[in-house]
Amino acid sequence: MIRLALLALFAFGVAARADAAQSRPDFTEKLEIGTSTDEIAITSDFRGADLMVFGAIDGFDSSLLAQGKYNVVVSLEGPKDNATVRKSERVFGIWVKTRSMTFEMVPESYSLASTRDVETIAAPTVIANTGIGVDHLRLEPLGLIGDRGNLVEFRNAYRRIREGSGVYQRDPGGVQFISSSLFKASVRLPANVPNGVHFVRAYLFRDGVFVVAKALPLRVVKTGLEQAITDAAHDQPFVYGLFGVALAAMTGWGASVVFRKD
Repeated sequence: MIRLALLALFAFGVAARADAAQSRPDFTEKLEIGTSTDEIAITSDFRGADLMVFGAIDGFDSSLLAQGKYNVVVSLEGPKDNATVRKSERVFGIWVKTRSMTFEMVPESYSLASTRDVETIAAPTVIANTGIGVDHLRLEPLGLIGDRGNLVEFRNAYRRIREGSGVYQRDPGGVQFISSSLFKASVRLPANVPNGVHFVRAYLFRDGVFVVAKALPLRVVKTGLEQAITDAAHDQPFVYGLFGVALAAMTGWGASVVFRKD
């Protein structure tokens, strides 16, 4: 009964949204995934959300399945944009930004869930080649770069900053098999998740070997007052600026009246 209900959800999700898949021709396994929703609305009281991802493995080897040789990794990757990391150093007793590096088109958010620790699912080279995990995201700097050690330092700083802010997350054990070939995963969208088109990706591994991947889009959109403010800032920046100055002036005047000493 659970299988029929979930497969119905998969059929609806796959029919309603475009998806991308990549697989190796020497394997018979296929992967189908679906999500609990294809759009997340950001409102004024948005505190983050958990996205449920359901999946099924078709054409599996029953003996390998019984031995627990199949592993699944699910990622939620946000829109890509350039990101700059700056390093501050103490100069004559004052902290100043002395160096910076801009990475080209990196995900603004990234959440990862897996059946177990990604590093134990397959060999490090396999995981690196598939680009799974925060440690294996493509971080290529814009323009000329200096020594290799400098690049490694800024890459590590970028990952540390992103994970510290909560927009990059990982959850070993976040993917669970609910029957012989059906699985579910929960990936977290932080409160400061960027709006735009995100992608849910599922990766199937068989006994440490990458088999197939599947992807679905997820739209994150602002609604209500938040969307109106964003549209005004982009469509009418001059009017938006004047309104901001006027609002600040009125707020200051109101505060002076309220807290005026007789």
